[in-house]
This record gives sequence, C-alpha cells and structure tokens, in this order.
Amino acid sequence: MVEQEGQLNQLNRSMKRRHLFMLSLGGVIGTGLFLNAGYTINQAGAGGALIGYLFGGIILYLVMVCLGELAVHMPVTGSFQTYASKFISPSAGFSLGWMYFIGSATTAGVEFTAAGMIMKRWFPDVSVWVWCAVFILLLFVLNALTTKGFAEAEYWFAGIKVVAVIFFIVIGFAAIFGIIPLAGRPAPFLDNLAPSGLFPAGFVILFVTMMNVIFSYQGSELIGIAAGESEEPQKNIPRAIRNVLFRIIVFYLASIIILSAIFPAKELGLLESPFVTLMDMAGIPFAPDIMNFVILTAILSVGNSCIYASTRLLWAMAQDGMAPKRFGRLSKRKVPFAALVFTMAFSLLSLLTSFIAAGTVFVLLMSIAGISVTISWIGIALSQLMFRRKYLQTGGKLADLQYKVPFYPVIPIVCIVFCVSILIFLAFDPTQLVGLLVGLGFLALCYIFYYIKNKKDKMSTNNHVDIR
Repeated sequence: MVEQEGQLNQLNRSMKRRHLFMLSLGGVIGTGLFLNAGYTINQAGAGGALIGYLFGGIILYLVMVCLGELAVHMPVTGSFQTYASKFISPSAGFSLGWMYFIGSATTAGVEFTAAGMIMKRWFPDVSVWVWCAVFILLLFVLNALTTKGFAEAEYWFAGIKVVAVIFFIVIGFAAIFGIIPLAGRPAPFLDNLAPSGLFPAGFVILFVTMMNVIFSYQGSELIGIAAGESEEPQKNIPRAIRNVLFRIIVFYLASIIILSAIFPAKELGLLESPFVTLMDMAGIPFAPDIMNFVILTAILSVGNSCIYASTRLLWAMAQDGMAPKRFGRLSKRKVPFAALVFTMAFSLLSLLTSFIAAGTVFVLLMSIAGISVTISWIGIALSQLMFRRKYLQTGGKLADLQYKVPFYPVIPIVCIVFCVSILIFLAFDPTQLVGLLVGLGFLALCYIFYYIKNKKDKMSTNNHVDIR
C-alpha cells in the first residue's frame, strides 16, 4: 500500500528529447536577450558587453558540464538541491534549494514586469501592473495542466523564439552593410565598434554589469530539473547540453554585435526593445509588431519555465523533508498544485509596478535573481567536485560515468572562483550592494534555520520512541 501510494505521488517521465532541448534553450531566450542586452550595452559599451557575454558564456559552460555529470548519473527532479544535500551537506542542500527557488520565482516576476512594459507599445494608456496580473493568471492556468501539455507548449514557444532571433540576425547584418536601408541613417557598417568607443564608461564597469549577464544566461540549468521528468536522461541530457551551449552563445554574441554596430551605446535603454526599434528602422511591413509579439511570447515563455522550475524544485524539497509536506502532493494531473500556488505568490512582486516605476522594479528583481543564480552555480560546481571525490573513494570507476567533466578538478574549481569573484565585485557597486547583502543574508538565515530545526528534531527523536 505504501509503495502504491509512493508511485501515485511520482512525477511522470513524459518529456521527450525535443522537449528537453527546447525547454532549456527557450528558458534563456527572453528578457535577458530582448531587453537586457540593450541595457548592458548602454551601461558597459559595445566592448564591455561583448567581453561580458563571452566571459559569461565560459562560466555557463563550466556550470553546465558540472551539472551534466551529476544529472546523467543521478537524474532527479530535485537536481542541484538534491546533489548539494547528498554530496556537500543537507544544510547546503536546504539553503541552496530555497535560494534558487526564491531567485527563479522572482525571475518570473521580472518576466511579467517586462511583458507589461512590452504591451505599452500597443496599449500606452494601460498600466503595466494590469498586464502583469493578466499574464500571471494565464500562466497559472497553463502550469496547472499536465506536464506533457506544458512541455509541448514550451517546445513551440521556444521554436518561435529561435526562428525570430535567426531572422533578426539576418536582417541586422543586412542593415549593417547597407543591403537593407535604415530610415534616416546611412549604413553604419562597423563604425560604432571602433576601439575608441568600445568602453565609454571604462573597463571596470564590466564587472558590475556581469550580474546582468548572469541573469541573461539563467535558465540553462533547467536541464537538470527537467531530467526527473524526461525520457532516457542518460542519452538526452548530454545532447541538450552540447546543443544549448553553442546556440545560446552564438545567439547572444551575434545580437550584441548587431545592436552595438547599429545603435550608439547611449541610445540603448531599457523600456524600448532595440530589436523592435531596428525592425521599425528597416521599414519591413508589420515586422515591428510581429517582433514585439514574438518578444512578448519569449518573455512569457521564460516566465513559464521559471514557474515550472520553482514548482518542481519545491516539490522535490518537500519529498526530502526540506519544505512543508503539503508542497509534495500532486494533483490528479500529476502537477504539484500547492507548490504552484506558492510559487505564483512571488510573481505578485511584479505588481509593485502599480506604484513604483517599471524600470526600477525590473532592475531590482533582476539583481535579486542574478545573485541567487550565481550562488546556485557555485553550489552546482562544488557538488560535482565533492561527488567525483566521493565516487572514486567508494570504488567507482571513471569508465562507468556516462558523462564526465573534462580536466577534473580544474573546471569546477575555476567555475567557483569566477562566480565568487563576480559576487565580490558587486560589493563595490552601491546599487547592487543591497541585493548582495540580502542574498547572502538569506543564505545565512537558511543555514541557521536548518541547524536549529535539525537540532530540535534530533532532540524530539531522542525523547520519543517510534512504535510504527
């Protein structure tokens, strides 16, 4: 009876390889690219943005190969939270899990805020918070459906995004070299990428804007979380990692080059997507509105992925006793409904736009999300470092690992050093120092809470005899 009940409370492995690939790819192509790329160029200049996204891509590769070894060997929905609990310590898993949950759920709020800002193009008189509320309700309903339905929807949403980015890259390079004329401007060629204008704010600003870059790349780690609901994870995860990494870096770097070549850094702001502006200037019929719709779809798709990741992670933590038991229950559709409701509550942060400027809310939530994912990436690398060590100590053979991190232990150590360095540089930026302190403070509180709770549980166990 107990075994049957356990089977009823298990998630279905209904994601196919194409779902896993597009989910992880689509989870990155959203606000980080369509809105945040222009903001990063505005802050750091063309050179700073290119170096930042390239450096961020290197860190992303280090994280993903570390996650790949863990996810192939142990494909579970809890992903890096489970790995941290098993290979570092239960307190680390508890803290890392809640840290990532907060960051991912907050990212959903970022996406809703961005979606409301995008809608301003069509409905300038409607407040951003109204659209946030509409989209929150829409995605709540979508996530309450079956996992297969969610995965199929995300597959097509991600496909639309990929086609749109490729279309933008083709139009962008054609505009740079004068093949497609730009309204009111001569062909820019690569004048804006001249060495004298690459770092208008200096080189140091690059380290400050790295948090924008990390936020942009957030979502790739969905591969690990989705492994628990995917078919043949041993075969599909390595393929997804290889394909996703290459496409993400190419899409981002190509877009940065195009935006930097066509627009001076000072023209690129936050509230207006430069992708839509370029289509306006190119004079392609209906292209601006189509692009705006695609960007809206992309943003909501990322928000959807974040809700999925947060909900599944909360469900997994409840299974391990690291979250209230109610979050570990599944509906008849095999959806962790209570966890979904709790996750959606964080999306209500986007409603702050009802009385705070949308741009301010966007940057604030983006900073919180970026810091949490950086700490999570450190946890992934440290988990892989400890896993390999324990695996070999207990007699495991490298030949038996179906996916291995190359150059161990160099890659996980370098990954940890890079991520820690980014957090250290944030301490010198007054605008992000508060977010850093809040993030580290929350992490410390998680450790303290777990230690106190665990101590009380041990005392209770010692004082009572279990007669079950």
